[in-house]
Amino acid sequence: MSHYMIQWSYDDDQIQALVDTPHDRSVEFAKLVEAFQGTLKGYYFAFGDYDGVAIAEFPGDKECAACVLRAVGTGAAKVKTTVLLDPQESEAAMRLAKAASHGYRTPVGYSSHG
Repeated sequence: MSHYMIQWSYDDDQIQALVDTPHDRSVEFAKLVEAFQGTLKGYYFAFGDYDGVAIAEFPGDKECAACVLRAVGTGAAKVKTTVLLDPQESEAAMRLAKAASHGYRTPVGYSSHG
């Protein structure tokens, strides 16, 4: 199963609806995630650029994408999704990068030394 961070910003009408009728949104979001074979691991309201953040687990990218499409399709929020790698997946990616045969070159004139 793959992990994803889903962040959202509500529009003004949705914020007002939450103030007018306070309730636990994690219950509804968990139902949505589960409809796409996922599991909600964490759900938080947040300060800053996003009003909330959730960590969810899905079988793969297409299930996560379908879930996010369904949520965004309501028009209630703007959403940003980030794929997360656990330490073992990160190390496997590092090893793959190290072992890969490639012809990649940095742009001409680029220097990482300052």
